[in-house]
Amino acid sequence: MSSCFSEYKDTIQEGDLALIWISRDNTKAITIDSKETFNTRYGSFPHKDMIGRKYGSQIAIRTKNTNKFAFIHVLQPTPELWTLSLPHRTQIVYTPDSSYIMERLNCNPNTSRVIEAGTGSGSFSHAFARSSKRLFTFEFHKIRFEQAMKEFQEHGLLDDNVTITHRDVCENGFTINKERDVTSCQEPGDVQLNANLIFLDLPAPWDAIHHLDKVIAKDEKVGLCCFSPCIEQVDKTLESLERNGWTNVEMVEIQGRQYESRRQMVRTLDDALGRLRDIKRRKIEGMERRKRQLESSMTEGEIKNENEKQPLTEKSEFNPFGKGSRIKEGDPNYKWKQVTKIESEIKSHTSYLTFAFKIVDKSRKEVAKK
Repeated sequence: MSSCFSEYKDTIQEGDLALIWISRDNTKAITIDSKETFNTRYGSFPHKDMIGRKYGSQIAIRTKNTNKFAFIHVLQPTPELWTLSLPHRTQIVYTPDSSYIMERLNCNPNTSRVIEAGTGSGSFSHAFARSSKRLFTFEFHKIRFEQAMKEFQEHGLLDDNVTITHRDVCENGFTINKERDVTSCQEPGDVQLNANLIFLDLPAPWDAIHHLDKVIAKDEKVGLCCFSPCIEQVDKTLESLERNGWTNVEMVEIQGRQYESRRQMVRTLDDALGRLRDIKRRKIEGMERRKRQLESSMTEGEIKNENEKQPLTEKSEFNPFGKGSRIKEGDPNYKWKQVTKIESEIKSHTSYLTFAFKIVDKSRKEVAKK
């Protein structure tokens, strides 16, 4: 069974895992079954109408009550889209972090043998499965392990290049023995991990680092990344990395910002001068009115009545530099330019990424000349 995350097809077929795009923030995973119907608050979409259509197609229906059209898009699964739609069992690693980690550690499908601990919801596992030669993933929680293994089996990952093991790596390390461990590995006896890329998403990664020497590659550079939400965890991890001979240590924080395209009124020098003249005029009129009131013998009540009889300084026209009459964005009576607006707050922080590298065998191997 080949994985739908590593091979691509053009048309939707019975039994396919498909991702239904409903809106920007709402993507659902379904298994195509001609007898089933996908229901949304916009309407119902029979699976049989999707079969035979190309992936990426828009499926539209006419709603009964409003007689309007509702639509969805049927997408082929990718690790990035799966991250947006998967069932959350734990906090997950999102694409901004996972893509940076794989690039930083030079993950590739030809040579990378990856150790991941823990598996969690399997978000990063799917990305590693597509982009590495072999993935060994560990999960200490039994129920999450069983759920992840079932999910990997359905997605064809276990038959491809993924091994998942039920293990507390902080206590028992990373070595895998088929007869001893609860694992999906098909190899008999001890499994040679020979990993050159490590990813630790653990509450206490410093308790697992000293176990790595038994399972990492000895003849090449090995990269490691620890995913920790608290800076105190990073501090303890740094101590463990230094104690166990890891070098080139660096901590990185990935933050994303949303950009929105908007139109902004063009502000000219004449607008600025007109605004300054208006402010000066209003200020002078107000000062003169107040001076007349103070010089006269009117009481406070008489001044109030006089103000009610005489209108105050007229309101200024629309002010492109601040407060004023509301103008609808794009009003054709004004000149506009296209600008980019960014979020005032950064909301995408997930964890700190601590990178380190290690070379076990530092001796230079030279071929003797004959």
